[in-house]
Amino acid sequence: MNNTWVKYGSYFILIVLLQGLVINNLEVNAYLNPMIYPVMILMLPFELSAILTMTAALILGLSIDAFSNSFGLHASAALLVGYLRPITLNVLKPRDGYDNTLLPSIHDMGKLWFLIYASVLIFIHHLWFFAIEVFNPDLIIHILWQTVASTGFSVALIILFQYIFYTSSRK
Repeated sequence: MNNTWVKYGSYFILIVLLQGLVINNLEVNAYLNPMIYPVMILMLPFELSAILTMTAALILGLSIDAFSNSFGLHASAALLVGYLRPITLNVLKPRDGYDNTLLPSIHDMGKLWFLIYASVLIFIHHLWFFAIEVFNPDLIIHILWQTVASTGFSVALIILFQYIFYTSSRK
């Protein structure tokens, strides 16, 4: 159990530094704003309670806000993902339920399952983030384009991250 928390703590620090120091400084165009930090929320164990998930999401969001000077914007989007994660997991639950020895990763749950899981939650995260950031209903088309483009790019980076840093939990 202790080794698990050390591993999650290491991933947390790595993701916050990668997002804050590298990815936040990528400027591809006005529509691509990749965010990989929600992968930390997505990869939490299946059996983790909603309260602990939301607490981790809040700490993660505030950490990214500290790097980004975004005054709670990342924290609110991360909290939304933390809140919706159990609902999404319930909708995507296999007939026999989840094996608590596995993680919600591409290696343990399969490519299609992970692609759907990550895409839904990252899309919601980005839609919330950009809608609150712009906060102008007249720019809904811009918000939607930015959300779709950034979601695709973010999910691609998250899948790459999965292949680089995560291994299967299956013994």
